[in-house]
Amino acid sequence: MSRNALFTVLILCVTAGYARAQGTPIYKCIDSSGRPLYTSEKSDMVGKKCEPVSQEVNVVPGQKPRPSASKPGTAPGAYPRETPEQRSAAKEKQRETLEQELSREQALLAEAQKELAEQEAVRSGNEKNYARVLERLRPFQERVELHEKNVEALQREIANLYKQ
Repeated sequence: MSRNALFTVLILCVTAGYARAQGTPIYKCIDSSGRPLYTSEKSDMVGKKCEPVSQEVNVVPGQKPRPSASKPGTAPGAYPRETPEQRSAAKEKQRETLEQELSREQALLAEAQKELAEQEAVRSGNEKNYARVLERLRPFQERVELHEKNVEALQREIANLYKQ
């Protein structure tokens, strides 16, 4: 059987199954003890009062709400849990860390700028074409740009910390 024929048979089977599922009526049956049963099987309807259901029915029982797992003695509205002193101490530590990172990044930037200046001053004999010079300097320039962007980002972050 060719690939197209198999694909066609598969589509027909899926479509037929979908149509059958859509065409099967669902009944709500009440048994002798008064419990409802939703079914489409004729054998389940014997001896019960059944009527067709015209809309979808959720037969999954609802879940009971769980009791809150709060600690005894604490009110549910006792949020936030950190005190203003803890918050300011955390903010101060964050500021110190950012300033340390900024000073380290500024030192790396100065070193990268120094290396770039040294490389710009060097001119080897095989670099008669200026494109070769630019190609040799590109990694040094990219390193300087990276550290400049990092310094700017850290300065913005420190400034945002003071705004809050």
